[in-house]
Amino acid sequence: MTVEIRKMLPEDIKDVQHVASKTWKATYAGIIPGEVQENFLTAAYSDENMEYRMNHSLLLVAEIKGKVVGFANFSPVNEKGEVELGAIYIYPENQGAGVGTALLNEGIKLLDEVKEIYINVERDNEIGKMFYKAKGFKPIREFDDNFDGHVLKTIRMVLKV
Repeated sequence: MTVEIRKMLPEDIKDVQHVASKTWKATYAGIIPGEVQENFLTAAYSDENMEYRMNHSLLLVAEIKGKVVGFANFSPVNEKGEVELGAIYIYPENQGAGVGTALLNEGIKLLDEVKEIYINVERDNEIGKMFYKAKGFKPIREFDDNFDGHVLKTIRMVLKV
């Protein structure tokens, strides 16, 4: 199975929104209440926010046989060489097949002068934690995150590139 990684295009918005919705529901079932998930997804993945992200950050999509199966969103590199990995989501049925690794590696390749990549992962998100640890991310702190009135136990991690 060949995974192709490319920069997101405007015509990919609906596909990315679908990946985000399906992946969130699978990942956070029993962790984040459904209503909180829906509120977040509606706001964070609105057409307007997706267009903003495409124009102000590095948004990559992963395709298998021409179908978008995942995406990653990196902030611009700051003056210290730091980047925030705001999202990396892959359809559940495509997880474990190298799609996330391909997205992460392409992001690192395209982000000039990146030295550190930071992420926040929910403590009960075992799949996410295992992925990041396997890629060399190290936990640096844990904190409570008030997420639309629902408190999440969040782990901040960093990857030194």
